[in-house]
Amino acid sequence: MLAVEQGRDAARAAARAGDRFPEFLEDLKTLARIPSVSFPGFDPSQVERSAQAVAALCRARGLEHVELLRLPGAHPYVYADWLHAPGRPTLLLYAHHDVQPAGREELWKSPPFEPTERGGRLYGRGCADDKAGAVAHTSAIAAWLKTAGSLPVNVKLLIEGEEETGSDHLEAFLSRYASKVMADVMVLTDTGNFDHETPSITVALRGLAALDVTVRSMDHPLHSGMWGGAIPDPAQALAKMIASCTDAKGRMTIPGVYKNIRKPAQDAEASLKVLRYPEKLFRAQSGLFPSSRLMAPAKDLLRSNWYWPSFSVNAIQASSKKDCANIINDSAWCHMGIRVVPGMDPQETISALKKHLQKNAPWGVDVEFSNETASPAWTTDTGAPAFTAARRALEKGYGRRPVDLGCGGSIPFVGPFAKALHGAPALLIGVEDPLSNPHSENESLHLGMFRKAIASAAYLYAEVAALPKAK
Repeated sequence: MLAVEQGRDAARAAARAGDRFPEFLEDLKTLARIPSVSFPGFDPSQVERSAQAVAALCRARGLEHVELLRLPGAHPYVYADWLHAPGRPTLLLYAHHDVQPAGREELWKSPPFEPTERGGRLYGRGCADDKAGAVAHTSAIAAWLKTAGSLPVNVKLLIEGEEETGSDHLEAFLSRYASKVMADVMVLTDTGNFDHETPSITVALRGLAALDVTVRSMDHPLHSGMWGGAIPDPAQALAKMIASCTDAKGRMTIPGVYKNIRKPAQDAEASLKVLRYPEKLFRAQSGLFPSSRLMAPAKDLLRSNWYWPSFSVNAIQASSKKDCANIINDSAWCHMGIRVVPGMDPQETISALKKHLQKNAPWGVDVEFSNETASPAWTTDTGAPAFTAARRALEKGYGRRPVDLGCGGSIPFVGPFAKALHGAPALLIGVEDPLSNPHSENESLHLGMFRKAIASAAYLYAEVAALPKAK
């Protein structure tokens, strides 16, 4: 009988969220106007201002014990809770309020920090990644409190301030605050859906093994006419080293890099068989030129993006376009990385990559490695009851059955926090879609999907309330 009442309350809360959607959308616009870029070199006071705005929103939407959690040298986390459901599960609701830099502002069709509605989408930096996640949580909570007067579960809200820079202080944060954010289920709203109509649960994340490579052959640049021909060119040497990492089909040639890859879970395999991602759609969404060849079979596009490792060169430099001159550069630099998948050890992957690059460095050039990053891939057991609850909630909110997805990117927060919470189920349910363009110009949020995401969150609280309390 209680479950029936909670189901009715959830439906009322979801309906209330729909009625108040314009108000909740204004909440998002208010946050998105704050340029809370967490990268070094940007104004940290704007991230502080963003945290204060998130805290104010939490108070306005009925959350309690709102505070900024601080660590030396870190941007602030925002914490809030509502803990008046004794004997019921506790949800940790996660999002982040920091954002990427705007990038090339001349490519934005509207100002990056002036959220603008256009064609059923809201454009602006952070509108999708991830201020919409924070507002989805506060909106669903407010809808419950305004209709039922209470929540069917306990909630703890944690909105991070340095996710975009890699959650560098996460270990210190967990050391100080883990007991404060302990919960039975985590809900992380920093991922995407297969499309704006298909609700999705992300069940695997690729990790990252990356580093800087600097190649040198002399102690200063030389005139290319006076010295060219006998001098080994560091830029050419680096190009040969990079080219040695993949074959003509784009498959990595680094010895042993594929040996420990794990296959996707059964539910994930089932979703791969159901989902359709035509090459034409892939090309349209990625902006790939018609003449550019795919580096994976068309039938495996999703599998290659989610469950296969990949190699990329993120930046490369030898002099610059502005300073171009007829010289042989004394050095060449690049930042490269391998997206690792479950089964791969990121530190071992870095070691294998370095060994391969050294072996393929031509002409006796000097090779230096620095700025190494090794973060593991993540996957989860989707058999936990919380996943059944999430699937029911998403189907009610979207009117369509959800699917399981992998994600080609990384979320540094997930693995360590799941471990700190003693393996609590982690539900990665996001508000982005393939057209959201996070981290690039013209980032946007599909407003119809956002409305459904809030409704799904409202239903999720009732579904999780029926789960047994973890001991």
